[in-house]
Amino acid sequence: MEELNPKNIIIKMPNWLGDLVMATPVLADVHAKWPEAQITAMCQSNVAAVLQKDPNVHEVFSYKRPNGWIPHQQHLDIINTIRQGNYDLGILLTNSLSSAWWFWQGRVKYRIGYAGNLRSWLLTKAVPFPPQKETQHLVITYKMLLEPLGIPLSNSAPTLYFSDEEMQHARSLLEKFGIQIGKSIVVGINPGAAFGSAKCWLPERFKEVTLQLIQNPNVFVVYFGDPAGTPLVNDICKDMPERVINLAGKTSLRELMALIQLCSIFLTNDSGPMHIAAALNVPLLALFGSTSDVKTGPYGIGKVIHKHVECSPCYKRVCPIDFRCMKRIEVQEVYKELQSMIEQISSKFKVQSSK
Repeated sequence: MEELNPKNIIIKMPNWLGDLVMATPVLADVHAKWPEAQITAMCQSNVAAVLQKDPNVHEVFSYKRPNGWIPHQQHLDIINTIRQGNYDLGILLTNSLSSAWWFWQGRVKYRIGYAGNLRSWLLTKAVPFPPQKETQHLVITYKMLLEPLGIPLSNSAPTLYFSDEEMQHARSLLEKFGIQIGKSIVVGINPGAAFGSAKCWLPERFKEVTLQLIQNPNVFVVYFGDPAGTPLVNDICKDMPERVINLAGKTSLRELMALIQLCSIFLTNDSGPMHIAAALNVPLLALFGSTSDVKTGPYGIGKVIHKHVECSPCYKRVCPIDFRCMKRIEVQEVYKELQSMIEQISSKFKVQSSK
């Protein structure tokens, strides 16, 4: 392959929140390879805020997903914006035909992406999927796309960035609920998942675990959820004591990220917030059922409970049978893991306070 020396690079980032977080090492690796190049991250508008403070990105191109495939004004607006960037390298971390077509129509000079979905003819370099794609983490699969560009597989991990003002705002918000940052134990809980209910532990079990956790007077439990998941969280938090705080549907994406950073522990299904917590090195416990913790588990950190029943991973949105993968995860098993993590944190607090 000819040696590239791109000046303007556009990277089509994944559409799902968790996948976008898992793809952030690509931005760091591309920036390290071509530090003088201008890098544009192209993201759907609902997740674009994740990259607002990323030092590896010079511009975030936020767009709204077009309705339907037939070319119309939404598609043309996207293509025109890409043309205006005069990009000499385009990296596609999405596998859709439409995204390759946008880059082709947008006159991106060198276009690289994984083959498939009848789009190879639209790419300058169509890369075969790795043979081990189903048995390796998605972070690695994203990075392997860079190897034909002369960027070897790195050790970089998903990373997220904030301003001091954002972190102070998050601290102030928690302090309003009586939480003392650095002294209180804050257990963040994310009981939903955007993909579907098959990824979600039972709501009544989240409730039971919460009631056990707050028997410790130093523990505060903070529930998170997007607008779609707010009714679920409202139901779980109904009639809960005041040390259970419901922030579902009440935070922006940037606020959610900063608040997760302040959690002592994070309990979650396989979800976007799980990957946020992992990228922020927050101790976490992830509950898996219908998906693969090998491919999309928390990267490099955390504990996973996954019963690996005979039908898992099925990747279905809704369980068509008896939901055995999640029902076999018992309340006491989850509480025991969380309690162990709380004890470790409490011992650190004691060491710090004695200095």
